[in-house]
Amino acid sequence: MKLENVIGIQFKNKELLKNALVHRSYLNENKTLALSSNEKLEFLGDSVLALITSIYLYQKYPQLHEGEYTNIKAAIVKTESLYQAAQKLQLGQYLYLSKGEEKNNGRDNQSILADCLEALIAAIFLDQGFKSTWRFVLKFVFGKKLDIIVNNRLYSSAKNKLQEYLQSRYKKLPEYKIINQYGPEHKKKYEIGVFFNKKGIGYGRGKSKKQAEEKAALIALQKMKIPV
Repeated sequence: MKLENVIGIQFKNKELLKNALVHRSYLNENKTLALSSNEKLEFLGDSVLALITSIYLYQKYPQLHEGEYTNIKAAIVKTESLYQAAQKLQLGQYLYLSKGEEKNNGRDNQSILADCLEALIAAIFLDQGFKSTWRFVLKFVFGKKLDIIVNNRLYSSAKNKLQEYLQSRYKKLPEYKIINQYGPEHKKKYEIGVFFNKKGIGYGRGKSKKQAEEKAALIALQKMKIPV
């Protein structure tokens, strides 16, 4: 497969690589396909990526605090960052999608591409082991971006900024409430609103409550025209 040449990895199990590229929509039109969707691989890839990021930060930036590690990790593994990395690899052209998803521009869908990248990370991990996965992540996911984030302190969370702004100006803190949660247990997603004086000022979605809160805070800051 051409993708193997792009990433510089020849898979022992070609079916594993193919599985990483199968979106669930494809199975609706191809029920005889022996493979499942890439959702379980995505679940594993999310954990592998988090581990690699944590080890990298711990080893390269020992002077930072735990809270800073958390914020940096959130910045590098967020959907937008993974989407950008997937775009550079042109993962969209290798995806197995339904005709409907294809028409809906699924090959450039931010969530689909980010999920596919995580599934690819898991496939590399299962087929090639940790060292190869480490090299892949450092080259294609981190690149120079992670070091730029750290060196320019671009990891300060939107949630912290919003809290500091409201507390300093109004002596009050914002509240976060779950608006909705959906999806299977292993892949649950959340929609969370941030409220101030009982008024909704921002809403966000994410794979975790923390991620959704961060997005809601970011929206709130943007609405208030506070530099992020």
